[in-house]
Amino acid sequence: MRSINRRDFLHDSAILTALAGAGLGSESLAAETNAAKKNQVNDQLRVAVVGVHGRGREHIHGFAGKNNCIVTTICDVDSAVIGKAMKDAETQQKKMPRYEQDIRKVVEDKDIDIISIATPNHWHALAAIWAMQNGKDVYVEKPVSHNVSEGRRIVEVARKTNRICQAGTQSRSSKGMREAMAFLHSGKLGKIRLARGLCYKLRPSIGKVDGPQSPPKTMNYDLWCGPAPLKPPHRKTHFGTVHYDWHWIWDYGNGDLGNQGIHEMDKARWGLNKHELATGIVSVGGRLGYIDDGETPNTMICVYDYGDCELIFEVRGWPSKSPFPGKKSPKDSIKPTNFVGNIFYGSEGFMVCPSYSNAVAYSNDGEVIKEFKGGDDHFANFVKAVRSRKVEDLNADILEGHLSSALCHLGNISYRLGDEQPFGQQPQAFAKDKDAGETFERMEQHLKDNKIDLGAIKCRIGRKLVVDPAHENFPHDSDANAMLTREYRKGFEVPAKV
Repeated sequence: MRSINRRDFLHDSAILTALAGAGLGSESLAAETNAAKKNQVNDQLRVAVVGVHGRGREHIHGFAGKNNCIVTTICDVDSAVIGKAMKDAETQQKKMPRYEQDIRKVVEDKDIDIISIATPNHWHALAAIWAMQNGKDVYVEKPVSHNVSEGRRIVEVARKTNRICQAGTQSRSSKGMREAMAFLHSGKLGKIRLARGLCYKLRPSIGKVDGPQSPPKTMNYDLWCGPAPLKPPHRKTHFGTVHYDWHWIWDYGNGDLGNQGIHEMDKARWGLNKHELATGIVSVGGRLGYIDDGETPNTMICVYDYGDCELIFEVRGWPSKSPFPGKKSPKDSIKPTNFVGNIFYGSEGFMVCPSYSNAVAYSNDGEVIKEFKGGDDHFANFVKAVRSRKVEDLNADILEGHLSSALCHLGNISYRLGDEQPFGQQPQAFAKDKDAGETFERMEQHLKDNKIDLGAIKCRIGRKLVVDPAHENFPHDSDANAMLTREYRKGFEVPAKV
C-alpha cells in the first residue's frame, strides 16, 4: 500500500522469517505481512477523496494532515470543480494531492489505503464495493446506497473482504447524541412509542427547461452517470446543469428523504433501538405547488410500523413553523422556517434533538429533565477503526448505514407505487392511526399556510407495503420487489450476489 523503506524491509523480513518457521505458504505469508503492516499504528494512511463539489471538501478537511493521514488523490469527473479542494488539501497538509478523473484508476492504485466517497447517491454503492474489492477501507457518504439491494451488497462485501467501512452519518460520533440515545435506551422516559424524523428544510423549485441540456465540457458525463442510465441532463439551476439538483431526480437521487432526511431517519431508528427494517410502510405526499423538472416529493409523510412502536417521518420543502407537534417548544431552540431533527415520545416524557449533537429530555409537562451536548470527529473514529482493524470500533458501521438508508428507500417505493387522489379526506391507511392522522392534518394546514390551493392539486397515496425484515423484501408484491434494485449499465454493475 506504500513504498518500502529500510524500516519496513527489516520489519517485514522478521515477520516472514517467523511465519516461514511456522510452515505457512507464500500466500499466507503475504496476507499476514500486509495485516502486520496495517496494524502499525504510526504508519501514515494515504487517502483518496472521490467527489469534491460539496460534501467532499469536508472529507478533505477531515483527513488532510490529521490523525497521520494524507490526502494523496482527489478524484472528480468534472475537472472544473477541483480547485478549492486541491487548495484545501495543500493548505492543511503542506502537500498538493494529484488529480484523477476516473475512479476506476483510483480504486486500483496500490498506494492508496482509504477511499472516501462523496459522489452523488447513485455512485455510492459501486464505488464502495470496487474500493473494498481492491483492498481499500472506505468512508462512504449517506445514504450509503441508491436502493435497498445494493446497500446489502456493500455490507456483504465489507464482511467478505474484512474491510473497515464507515457510513457518513456523523451524529453517531457526537458525544451529546450518544449520551441522549443511551438515556432513551435506559428507560428513563419510559417506553418509547413513537419516533419522529423531521426534515423541514426550504427547497425552492428548480425551475423547468424546454429540453435536454448539455453537460459541462469539463466533465466526463459518461462516468458521472456510471450505474445510472446514460441520459442528457434535463435540469438547469444556479448550481449548474448537472451538479446538486440530481437529488430530486429518481435516476440519481432519493429526494430529501434520502438526502438530508437520512440523518434524522438514522437517529429515529437508533432511538427506537431497532436493528432491522420495519414490518410495514406507507407514504403520502407529492411535489406540491411546484411545476418544475424535479421528480421527488417536496412534501411527504412516511409511516413505519415496528409492531411495538412507530416511526413517522416528515419532509417539507416549503417554509414551516410547527417543529414540535403537540408539544410546548422552547423558543430559542428552533428556527422560524426550518427544523431538521427528531422527537421521541415516551410514556414518561419526550426528547427533542434539534441538531446532530444536542438533545433535551422533557417531562410530559414540558419541564427540562436533562440536556445533552457535544460533538466529536467522525473521521477520526473511522481512522481509529482502520488502525485497530475492529469493526466494533466504528460508531457508524456500514450495516447501520444500510438499514437507515433502506428505510428511506422503502418510503420512496411506497410513494412511487401509489395513486394520486384529491385532498379532502384522510388516507385510509391512516384511519386507525391517531399519530399518522394528526400528521396528515398538519401537512394539509402547512400547505394552506403556504397559499397552496388543495382543491387544485392531488396527493399521492402510497401503496401500503408489508416487509419481510429478515429477507429485506416484500412478500407477494412483485412491483415493490422490482424496485429493490435497478438495471445497471454494462461496466457499472453492482453485483446481485456476493
